[in-house]
Amino acid sequence: MTMMQGMADPDIRMVLQELANGAGVSLAALSRMIGRNDAYLQQFVQRGTPRVLAEGDRRQLAEFFGVPETRLGAAPGGGPMLVPRLSVAASAGPGATVDGEVMLGVEAIDRGLARRLGLRDGAASVIRVRGDSMAPGLVEGDHLVVDQDDMRPTVRGGLYVIRIGDVLMVKRVRAGEAGLIATSDNPAAPPLPDGPIVVIGRVVWQMRMPS
Repeated sequence: MTMMQGMADPDIRMVLQELANGAGVSLAALSRMIGRNDAYLQQFVQRGTPRVLAEGDRRQLAEFFGVPETRLGAAPGGGPMLVPRLSVAASAGPGATVDGEVMLGVEAIDRGLARRLGLRDGAASVIRVRGDSMAPGLVEGDHLVVDQDDMRPTVRGGLYVIRIGDVLMVKRVRAGEAGLIATSDNPAAPPLPDGPIVVIGRVVWQMRMPS
């Protein structure tokens, strides 16, 4: 076995160091967070011991940084897909500004479900519905999984998160002869603002807390 084969993948160690630097947190603090001694991750990054991160440690670190576990050495397809949960609400009512987009945390989506939905790591997000213009299908507080790879509505249409001006909303969108057409499901909803429609992604899954 060569020295390199006996050590942790240098790319993974570099990724961990860059994530820690970007978050402004020390490796010692991260080690304590995952229940290890202060020197644990520093030894992993600088000396390659342990050779690989334990599955539980890797999962905690990936959840903390909001990145897929594959970035920290997990085999592709292993473990749940980690999807960022954003504080911005895709409005089914008056609208929410895109500037309010802040990551609150991550949602873990079963890898099998992610494959069935056609989701790709790094190209999905979870946002919350606000308002009632898409009722009864979507109601206040629903959480939507958005596929940001799907930005081309067909003539049949579907549910999409869109932006008009600086307002983000979820609407039913289809392709028309003169361009995209967006509508609300609730006939009592106010008209949409004027302006070009920018597609953010297609809604592929709906999560609702039990009443």
